[in-house]
Amino acid sequence: MTDPIRVTVWGENVHEGRDETVRKLYPDTMHETIASALRDKLGQDVVVRTAWLQQDEHGLTDEVLAETDVLTWWGHAAHDQVDDAVVDRVQKHVLSGMGLIALHSAHFSKIFIKLMGTTCSLDWRAEDDRELIWTVAPGHPIARGIPHPLIIDREEMYGELFDIPQPDELVFISSFTGGEVFRSGCTYRRGQGRVFYFRPGDQEFPTYHHSDVQQVIANAVGWAAPTSPRQLPEVHHRGESGWFQKG
Repeated sequence: MTDPIRVTVWGENVHEGRDETVRKLYPDTMHETIASALRDKLGQDVVVRTAWLQQDEHGLTDEVLAETDVLTWWGHAAHDQVDDAVVDRVQKHVLSGMGLIALHSAHFSKIFIKLMGTTCSLDWRAEDDRELIWTVAPGHPIARGIPHPLIIDREEMYGELFDIPQPDELVFISSFTGGEVFRSGCTYRRGQGRVFYFRPGDQEFPTYHHSDVQQVIANAVGWAAPTSPRQLPEVHHRGESGWFQKG
């Protein structure tokens, strides 16, 4: 029997406190809704905890991250309030093998921008739109059991150009009623860690209650989990006497 995947679901936890419309959609908070969905979809295969912005060190201490196989991240209104030292800490753990799943507006999070090395800017339209999510890599484990297309009746529109590096694997693209398209499911490797960006999840819509959206995130947890002991990549230098490790 393999050990369960240890997941930390991180949420900004701002809209739930200030916006009545969001509070009605997510009375238990967005991060707890996602956490509950992972427990339901993956059962004994996961152990899920939550963390949020307002906690000391945003709930992401070295001890918590060392005990996290996969970190999911949702943020929107307070990207600038995330401490740079915590961002550096999360990056170190991703490079050493921790998986990261960036959700919706987390494209503008400090950690995602740091890992991508680009602006991660995009086009958007904050309207009640229909999103069709098309699977373009049907053999990918993240796409397992996902309908083609995955239909979300009410969502915000994101459109190209999405200023990200070329994905290692493009799993999903989205289309919207205005004719826009978007690369909505992208995978990357950074150091020893795996990163997945998944587009849906505006706070004004009940997207994280959608069973198929929940299944994508659950699949992504399984894909992003480390498959070997975590460690930072070793740096070697060839000197006059041969190769040596830089400590």
